[in-house]
Amino acid sequence: MNSEENIIVASVSVLRIGEVFMIQEKKASAYGLWNFPSGRREAGEDLAETAVREVKEETGLDVRLKVVTGVYPFRSASGQQVILFHFVGEAAGDALRVQNDEIMDGRWVAIDTLLHQPDEQLREAKVIKQITRRLLRKEFYPLDVFHGMIR
Repeated sequence: MNSEENIIVASVSVLRIGEVFMIQEKKASAYGLWNFPSGRREAGEDLAETAVREVKEETGLDVRLKVVTGVYPFRSASGQQVILFHFVGEAAGDALRVQNDEIMDGRWVAIDTLLHQPDEQLREAKVIKQITRRLLRKEFYPLDVFHGMIR
């Protein structure tokens, strides 16, 4: 991969009555850090497909995407340019099963507590807190904002 190539990531806030599901990363580059379920887009996938697949792989939950909070470009801790597309959804069932290969733990947390979480406990804390503020303000956009944007 070219070091200047953008990494396209989809992430999801899976919500239930004032709470969001967070996962604790197990991979070496983010070991022990909390994050929204997320991952890289695979070739040929649209962004919504990536979002749904990543939630299923990491949590076992089927998710219904409802809205989006926006696009968040940032440089990762390893210096790579990441473009993160963030969705908001709700679980379509309760078959929660945290995936053991990449995820240490998963839990429902009150949305507002993420703003008070120490930055060193969150993966890309600035981005997570920006998304959290949008969740709390209910600053959402329709799903079709991303439709056909990346394939």
